[in-house]
Amino acid sequence: KFNLLHHDPFKFPIAKKFFPAAIVFYLAIFANTNLLRHANIETSIVFRSLTPLLVAVADTAFRKQPYPAKLTFVSLFIILGGAVGYVVTDKGFTLVAYLWAFVYSMTITVEMVYVKHMVMNLGLNTWGFVFYNNLLSLMIAPFFWVLSGECGELFSSVSGGWDRLEPVAFVAVCLSCLFGLLISFFGFAARKAISATAFTVTGVVNKFLTVLINVMIWDKHATPIGLVCLLFTLAGGVLYQQSVTSPKPVASVLARR
Repeated sequence: KFNLLHHDPFKFPIAKKFFPAAIVFYLAIFANTNLLRHANIETSIVFRSLTPLLVAVADTAFRKQPYPAKLTFVSLFIILGGAVGYVVTDKGFTLVAYLWAFVYSMTITVEMVYVKHMVMNLGLNTWGFVFYNNLLSLMIAPFFWVLSGECGELFSSVSGGWDRLEPVAFVAVCLSCLFGLLISFFGFAARKAISATAFTVTGVVNKFLTVLINVMIWDKHATPIGLVCLLFTLAGGVLYQQSVTSPKPVASVLARR
């Protein structure tokens, strides 16, 4: 009615083209969820912080984007160094957790580059991408529910009746869905405006608040040394942002005219 949620209509040829992107998107969520089951939030953030370097390489190799500047590469390797330092000092290291972390890093890297390719070539509006991405992911979800055993957990939890549903949990899930929708919209809008690497780094830098909240309200978090290493990875993200937004020399601008 207010033309706020206008999206492109569903068309099978477009859905067919976007389907691989939806699969990778769902795999990234699935891997991250399982990672958080076996490790703390900082571990997830550290491996998420590794992805800008991987995305920069993949963006150059597969999308023929120009190589990042020297300062940009320095910032990406600072992120890498902080991540390595975190892994070395992680007392809660488990093989299962780090296997899921590896899967998450790989899938999120592919997702960042491939979805950027889709955004630049499919010609959908922002809500159109949100519509296709979430609809196709919803179609994929039942397969993973059965594969992971979550379907059985759901049936067992509701077998005692819906009166077992906690209002606080219900509100939390509803808020999660709302924020997920907003993240999806603004995420696709950002993908249109900036490079895949810049978008990936943006996702890393905004984890400062996540780390702060996690340290304040939960007791399952990294060691002090691990937190310092994590801050190095986030600082590398800030340095990256500065390296790609620094003004170009006047001489080079005039030379292009």
